[in-house]
Amino acid sequence: MLKSHTLVPEYEYKEIQYELRPVRDPSGNPVDGLHNAWIVLDNPEQLNSYTTDTVKEVILAFRQASMDRSVVSVVFTAVGDRSFCTGGNTKEYAEYYAGNPQEYKQYMRLFNDMIDSILRCDKPTINRVNGMRLAGGQEIGMACDFSVAADTARFGQAGPKHGSAPDGGSTDFLPLYVGFSRAMESGILCEMWSAHKALMIGLINQVVPVLKVDGKWIANPMVITDRFVDDFGTIVYGDFKHGSEREAAKQLLAKAETDFSKLDDAVEDLCTKILMLMPECVSKTISSLRKHKQWHWDNTNATNREWLALNMMTEAKAGFRAFNEGPKGKREVDFIKLRQMLAEGHPWDDELVRAISPQYQQG
Repeated sequence: MLKSHTLVPEYEYKEIQYELRPVRDPSGNPVDGLHNAWIVLDNPEQLNSYTTDTVKEVILAFRQASMDRSVVSVVFTAVGDRSFCTGGNTKEYAEYYAGNPQEYKQYMRLFNDMIDSILRCDKPTINRVNGMRLAGGQEIGMACDFSVAADTARFGQAGPKHGSAPDGGSTDFLPLYVGFSRAMESGILCEMWSAHKALMIGLINQVVPVLKVDGKWIANPMVITDRFVDDFGTIVYGDFKHGSEREAAKQLLAKAETDFSKLDDAVEDLCTKILMLMPECVSKTISSLRKHKQWHWDNTNATNREWLALNMMTEAKAGFRAFNEGPKGKREVDFIKLRQMLAEGHPWDDELVRAISPQYQQG
């Protein structure tokens, strides 16, 4: 009789979805007794941001998929067409963790375990990017082995805008994917990349159209998809459109419907390719390639966790509360006022937070 190596047998998931789907053979037929495990974030109202309870279930789900003898590949995705994941739940951050570093340190232990559960999964992991992949969502996505994205997806970081640093994996993984200069653009400037640009610079493996107008597939109209160089020698392929082009693109986008069938087919095709390989050779190759990410992650995540916890007393405390409580369209602190007050030697106290926070400036 086979032994079970699952940590919590028969666990009933409440925050996420966990599903075993039959893997397809090269002819497209389901294979008896073999599956792909789909781990699905299920918080679309909050752009599939993860709460503490969500993180716990993601850890269990990847461990369960890793230990399941029938699983060929693991697909990590989310509900809806707006977002794969926008990172940690800022409402929970603002209302519970802000100003509470000892609690956030415990939370970050769970977050680190979530990254570890992906990096150490015995099965190949595929991020099916159904929408925005931002902040911590970018980090858990980059921890996966492959990324297949809808061409409406966007990729980026948000930490320095909202009081944090992308030290949950992005400062480790981004330079390996896109090089040092691009990592600086994303990590520090928080500039967003389209799926097309993400593909061009090596962040993801494949881009798939998901929009239809009058029954015909179209590329994301908000993005420049023709390859050309502007007058300054800058490659603009994959950049977002501006001005009148952007307004025309918005009108076309309003007519479009979303259809993820091509995205699902692309993910299934990748799973089939993995099916038709020696399983232990695949596992060893993935482990060897992951070592480049793991080396950086293992050498930084513990100290990063300490800093991120202490930061909950200063910039994160102000930034997350501003994002959670500020009026629509103004959810960032007054950066200039903050720098001015710090230059004057003002301590991090409630007076400073009130002076820079948009929620206290209303009316």
